[in-house]
Amino acid sequence: MNECEKEKVNLETAKIYWSELQRFFAKGEAVWISNELDLVEAGYQFSLDNKADIQRCLENKQLGLVTDAQALRWFETNAELWAVVVKPWILVQE
Repeated sequence: MNECEKEKVNLETAKIYWSELQRFFAKGEAVWISNELDLVEAGYQFSLDNKADIQRCLENKQLGLVTDAQALRWFETNAELWAVVVKPWILVQE
């Protein structure tokens, strides 16, 4: 594991209001990450394009594209989420 790359993902992780992320949701680029997962580790696996790990998490319903219901709830509550950019994706976690 490249700790330098993982640290880069960690440094790019921040709290942000959903209202600032809605445009990424509209483009289908917002990915929800379960609280069961470490957001930095998930971002790191995305940056590596680790298809096996990502597929396992998809199958376990630990990540997926942000749903309309999630987006609406976050909009209505002006939710502040943890987020990290791993182009072209924006990974978000409550």
